[in-house]
Formats: sequence, C-alpha cells, structure tokens
Amino acid sequence: MFDFGSQRYPFSGIFSIELAIFTPMNKNNYNVVGVMSGTSLDGIDLAYVNFTSSEGWSYKILAAETVPYPSEWQEILSEAVNYDDIQLKDLNENYTQFLSKVITEFLSKNDIFKPDAICSHGHTIKHEPENGFTFQVGNLPALASNLGHTVVCDFRVQDVEMGGQGAPLVPIGDELLFGSYNYCLNLGGFANISTKPNGDRLAYDICAVNTVLNYLSQKIDLPYDRDGEIAASGELNEELLEELQKLPFYGLRPPKSLGIEWVNKYIFPLLERYENSIPSLLRTYTEHAAEVISNELRDTSEEKVLVTGGGAFNDFLIKEIQRRTKSEIIIPSAEVVNYKEALIFAFLGVLKLRGENNVMSSVTGASKDHSSGVIFFPKG
Repeated sequence: MFDFGSQRYPFSGIFSIELAIFTPMNKNNYNVVGVMSGTSLDGIDLAYVNFTSSEGWSYKILAAETVPYPSEWQEILSEAVNYDDIQLKDLNENYTQFLSKVITEFLSKNDIFKPDAICSHGHTIKHEPENGFTFQVGNLPALASNLGHTVVCDFRVQDVEMGGQGAPLVPIGDELLFGSYNYCLNLGGFANISTKPNGDRLAYDICAVNTVLNYLSQKIDLPYDRDGEIAASGELNEELLEELQKLPFYGLRPPKSLGIEWVNKYIFPLLERYENSIPSLLRTYTEHAAEVISNELRDTSEEKVLVTGGGAFNDFLIKEIQRRTKSEIIIPSAEVVNYKEALIFAFLGVLKLRGENNVMSSVTGASKDHSSGVIFFPKG
C-alpha cells in the first residue's frame, strides 16, 4: 500500500528535470503566476501577480482567469478519492499534463514570457492529516519541464509531516497582505476563517459550503445555485438543520481542517436520509452554513469581515450570515473575490523563493513555523 505520508513526490517516476541546489531569490519585486484548484471543482484559477516589498508587502493582479473543468475532468476528480495506487499514479501524470496545457495557454494569452515562477497548489485528492497524509495531483517535476519555468508547488505535504493539518495555508497572506481586516472568510468548497484574536494568527476550516451546494444543484442539472435563488425559494427542514448542527467537527478546537472524505462520510448520507426537494435541501444547508459561520464571528459592529471565494456571490448565504451577526461583512472587488486564493498561493511561492516562512504553526498545528513547498527547475 502506498504510504502518502512518507514520500515527498508521490508517483513521480523518473524525474524529467532536476531539483537543483537552491539559492534564495532576494529582491524587492516579483512577477509570478498563482494557480489554484478548489474542491468545488469550479475550475482552475490563474492569477499573474506583481508583488513588491517595501516596508511591507503590496500586490497587483496583472491578469487573471478561471478555466472551467471539462465535464470528463470534473467526473474523474470527483471520483478519484476512491482510486487505488495505480489509478492515482496515472491520474497524477495525466493531470500534470493537463495542468501544463492550461498554464501554457494562460501564459501565451497574456504575453507572459519570463515569470519568476509558477506557484501551483495542484488539486487535492486525499486530505487526511489525522492519518498523516495529504495528496495533491499536479505537483510532479514534469510541470516545470513542460512549462520551461521554475515551479513552486506541493505546499501541504511538509506541514503534515511536521504534525500539522496541512491547511489552511492562506493565512500567511491574510497576515501580510490583508492584515487590516479582523477576519478573512473564504467561502469556497469549504468555508475557512483567519483571524488574530490574541496576537497570534489563528485559522481553520468551519464547514463545507460549495462542495455541498453545488452537489445539490447538479442533481437538478445546474452547475450551481446562482445567487442562492433556489435555496431562498425552498422550505427550511428544522429536523435536518438540527442534525447538521450536531456534527462533532463543529465542537473541535483549532487547528482543524476538512476534506471531501468528511463530506462523503457525514454530510451526503445525512442529506440522503431526507426525501426533501432540492430547494428545501439547499435552503436548509445554506442556513446551516450561515449559522456555523456566524458562530465564529465576534458579534460587534467594530469587526470587519473580508469575504472572498465563490460563496461571496451567493446573495442568500451572505444575507443569512449578516442576519446573524453585527460584524460588518465586506465583499471586495470581483477580482479579489475570485482570485484571492490563487493570489496567495503565488505569494506562498514568493516567500518560498526567498527562503522565508510561509506556513504558520499557530494555524496548522505544525511543530514550528516553516517554509513549505518544493522548487522544480526546468532542465537545461
């Protein structure tokens, strides 16, 4: 059986490039591409970003795009949690080739010729830090060989090896790029929150969001519930809501993180026990998510909450969160909403290139702060 926790480069085979001896890249200006694929399978987010260091960090998104997954890739990635080792090896290699093409097209379309690096998260297939492993496809050395550029990737494995959750990793960006907000709330496949209650940055997953809402919407042949309109039209199921609220994960203290395995084990079977209409299930789950999310906010009007991720466009969800808290809910520009995670994974790559810590032990529970990720250089 393949041991996910013991090998840094799962299923890599014979390397087509070499991992060179690395000298930190210390300068004040970086142009990098951040690449992010979330668990909701909306698509691959790419952001070309300029970072400048001068008495703190600043950023500018120069170009950004979301490339939707073809239906066949959506199906493959949604089923891959059940793959055996041989299937995962093939998937890793095939996905790396697919990702290479997506990134190459983005570079070409935006006339990006000499980025300092491509900083890629890959796509999470298995995330079980409690069992000592996490695995993202698309983090093979072949990515750098195919692109002809330096690649920084595989950001989660080292943290799990050091006893951490391997997630969330975005809070270093919340600290250094978005530190003026009391909370940074991301509503993606899962909701996660980042805050600084007692001087130390704290961040953790709260609940599943689009992973569940999109799953329900797809049962009526819609990719997602636009603006939460279907949920708003549904009838609340109080009994189901009560059962959802009692799930043990919500009583755990941080650090804590979620993966699709948790949804498959606890959420989907619970929803399937109720013979409600899809609008009713969407309504009930949206109110559940709003409730557990609002429980994480200090209920004062002075608190500012930056909301990003696809769920920020779900008007019904945002309204239900705001209804439950006095905190000020702030939705930034669509560019930041859509590409904050890609932006911050680009930033994690910059910090790695500089040899600086990009993961906070106060967030993940690792044994210490550290500089995570691997750097691959193209051959030649």
